[in-house]
Amino acid sequence: MPPSTTLETFPEDGIARVLAVVAHPDDMEYGLSGVVHHWTSRGIEVAYLLLTHGEAGMQRDPALVGPLRAAEQRAACDAVGVDRLTLLNHPDGRLMPTLDLRRDIAREIRAFRPDAVVTMTWDAVVPWGLNQADHRAAGLSALDACRDADNAWVFPDLAETGLSPWGAQWLLVGGTGAPTHGVALSEGDVDAAVASLSAHQAYLADLGDHYPSPDDLLRPTFRAHGEGLGVPDAYAFTAYRLR
Repeated sequence: MPPSTTLETFPEDGIARVLAVVAHPDDMEYGLSGVVHHWTSRGIEVAYLLLTHGEAGMQRDPALVGPLRAAEQRAACDAVGVDRLTLLNHPDGRLMPTLDLRRDIAREIRAFRPDAVVTMTWDAVVPWGLNQADHRAAGLSALDACRDADNAWVFPDLAETGLSPWGAQWLLVGGTGAPTHGVALSEGDVDAAVASLSAHQAYLADLGDHYPSPDDLLRPTFRAHGEGLGVPDAYAFTAYRLR
């Protein structure tokens, strides 16, 4: 579904660091990785925080799947210029928006001190159907943790470890039905995004032949979003100014 034709170009002035917070390996690779490559190629540092190892996402023993998916995510990060990758051990398929999860995200926000936090939508109904439970929990927890990280009194134990409060300027939410902003993508950004999703080779193979290839999935998406921004290729998201 093409985004709104009233998209604004996301203002990148003052953006030096971006933290992406998602539930699983591969979540960033369905479009946002193109924006990540755009940023890293311009000297913006991007870090990924994955809340699970995605161990319940394949028809194999989770004890084997977790390390496999972590390795594929490392390759996916390499394709778009992301060095800092952190994977937590919250249970895949059973992620809940708990205080512990909010604390873990707030801890990483305070440690990395990003200017923008990126996550996926917590809406139950999304443009492609019904949103998955972990995605909803991750997005909502990222939203709350942005405020928690900037509040000295929510998790005072973080300050005791030397992590002082930090407030991101922006929260950027991918996968929404009514995006507000977009980033124009170069041909190199698009190619890098396709390579990043393709790095999840074992996971994609496990989905079966009925699932579209990275090329067939991403390139039409970027073209459709580009129409909303008046450029050949783009990716759109909803941007909330926090500060």
